[in-house]
Amino acid sequence: MRRTIVITGGTSGIGKALARHHAERGDLVIAVGSGEAGGRRLREEVPAARFIQADLSSIRQTHDLIRKLRDEHPVIDALVLGAFRYNLTRIETEEGFEHTFALYVINRWLMAEGLRESLEEARTPVIVNLCGVGGIRAGEIRWDDPQLTEGYRPFRATMQGARAVELLGMAYAGERTSYVLYNPLFVATGMFKPFRQPVRGLVRVLSAVFAQPAARAVPPIAALIDHPPVGPLTAYRKGRPVELTVDRDLALRFEKTVHTMASSLPE
Repeated sequence: MRRTIVITGGTSGIGKALARHHAERGDLVIAVGSGEAGGRRLREEVPAARFIQADLSSIRQTHDLIRKLRDEHPVIDALVLGAFRYNLTRIETEEGFEHTFALYVINRWLMAEGLRESLEEARTPVIVNLCGVGGIRAGEIRWDDPQLTEGYRPFRATMQGARAVELLGMAYAGERTSYVLYNPLFVATGMFKPFRQPVRGLVRVLSAVFAQPAARAVPPIAALIDHPPVGPLTAYRKGRPVELTVDRDLALRFEKTVHTMASSLPE
């Protein structure tokens, strides 16, 4: 049976490899990316996939994307949330949000909530959120300053995002949709690009030596899409189950915080 699979961050790295895998199997793949150059490469390498360009750090563009997807695809079998960018310095979006938080947290919450009805219409719906769950060092939510207006560090922003994704996964309450947190660990996805020399060269060498190719990271993720786990929320670290210790009350509190932020702009 042909399925409809939406992949954010679907024009590079794991997202593109996953798009290729499912498109070659005959699924309808909608890959969302921010740049036309990435879309052009996707069309050349995975011609069967459909590309939609959208700045996912923008709440307005995310709402437009959600409306478009809902109108054109009343049934969505899988939503893969993979859009991410490592920012060495603090960047604000045009809407006034710290970029990492907007892309890693707000966008992923909006996509999951906005496509809830289309997912619930599928036979075995699943959300796969590519994140840092089960990492060596857990991040913390800066409740008094989630936008990191003071003391911004790229690693701090990334780890806060990873923790935020865990909380939002716990808060998500789909009637039938399985929510999966998945940490692929060290994957060769061009992660060296944001850095300056000589760090850029070092990260590039480490990536070449230790990182697994994106295509090799795909099979366990595709297996979760093909056969979603039983239960509302599960977590995996490179294919192995991870035990989650997330307080639901805290998760609901954080979801309310994100909802307030996202609602500060009209749809």
